[in-house]
Amino acid sequence: MATLSRGDLLPQEIVTDLFNKVKGKSTLAAMCAARPIPFNGQKDYTFSMDKEVDVVAENGAKSAGGITIGTRTIVPVKVEYGARVSDEFMYGSEDVQLDILAAFNDGYAKKVARGLDFMAYFGINPRTGTAAAEIINDNHFMAKVTQSVEYDDSSPDANAAVEAAVALVNGSEYDVTGITMAPAFRSALAAQTFGNGQFMFPELGWGNTPGNIKGVPASVGVTLAKDNKLLSVVGDFAEGFRWGYSKQIPLKIIEYGCPDNDTSAGDLQGHNQVYLRCETYLGWAILVPEAFALIKPKAGD
Repeated sequence: MATLSRGDLLPQEIVTDLFNKVKGKSTLAAMCAARPIPFNGQKDYTFSMDKEVDVVAENGAKSAGGITIGTRTIVPVKVEYGARVSDEFMYGSEDVQLDILAAFNDGYAKKVARGLDFMAYFGINPRTGTAAAEIINDNHFMAKVTQSVEYDDSSPDANAAVEAAVALVNGSEYDVTGITMAPAFRSALAAQTFGNGQFMFPELGWGNTPGNIKGVPASVGVTLAKDNKLLSVVGDFAEGFRWGYSKQIPLKIIEYGCPDNDTSAGDLQGHNQVYLRCETYLGWAILVPEAFALIKPKAGD
């Protein structure tokens, strides 16, 4: 299978398939479409006019309005996933090779999607669960977004928490274009009723995850539930958040050495194995932190 010799890139149709799947697995990717990110990164500019237009009398003096220009830099972060497989994969039929690659491709897509959420919400290395301070720094929602609402599940009113978060976003003069939430918060909303016992959000019942709630795009994902520190993010994802990837996503079939640095597993050739590895460069930025509000559990919950 010449197109999958060592060091070659995946065919374009497989790369497209991979990222089509990522869209459906990440709450953030569901809120806004990916944009291509140059391999060396890019700088986005934010532009605002600080005052309103001025009424000027005939022969009257004009006053200064002013502008503010800010920047947000998006530098792709490398993520990778690799696995050892029997070298019988190399000698099997083309059908067997494609089955293994398809399974690897599907699993990798899901892991990259989860990874985007973990990194952009919490700034952590998805594999270790610890802060990736030297790589991600404060480029994540928990660090950048200061507007927040506490939700007390001992006297639950999840709808009020959402309304309060919406008010914060609107108060900063931004529209709410989406809401992402943890499963526990989805369940809290699903349990909300009117005075007559009718459910406020019947579309959320029994674990349903509709594409929108009351006309607002919505996405539910377990990635928000990391250490129960975040229940929901409400805000203007269309204008305030950017994400994307570099186009080249190499899948390597490595035949020699110990590419996973797992000395206990031994040399690949010595154990009749090959190593499959995918690497992706993902970038994201919270362009306008004030366009978002976080819903967090009440301290001590």
